[in-house]
Amino acid sequence: MSTRSLKRVLNKEIGPLTFGSFLRSARTMKGLTQQRAAELLKISKSNLCDIEKGRQNVSIELAAKIAKRLGFSEALAVECTVRDALRRAGLKIEVEFKQVG
Repeated sequence: MSTRSLKRVLNKEIGPLTFGSFLRSARTMKGLTQQRAAELLKISKSNLCDIEKGRQNVSIELAAKIAKRLGFSEALAVECTVRDALRRAGLKIEVEFKQVG
């Protein structure tokens, strides 16, 4: 499934795509439990749960690291994280991302 297709499906199913919803959806699509994903990331299951539920924000660097370690799209993880930051700041700004290179 392409990144663009994944974004459309997720937006339709769960609303605006956040890093937490991206992580939860991608994790479950790969058949990873929260416990197994947390082990792979070397964090606690409760920490992973907080990230997925949006109770803990992640930096761009951490989002990319999480995506890479779990084999998810780094570009989509970063995009979600930037959009999360814009929403938290109350800025009504839409950005468009394009992977280069």
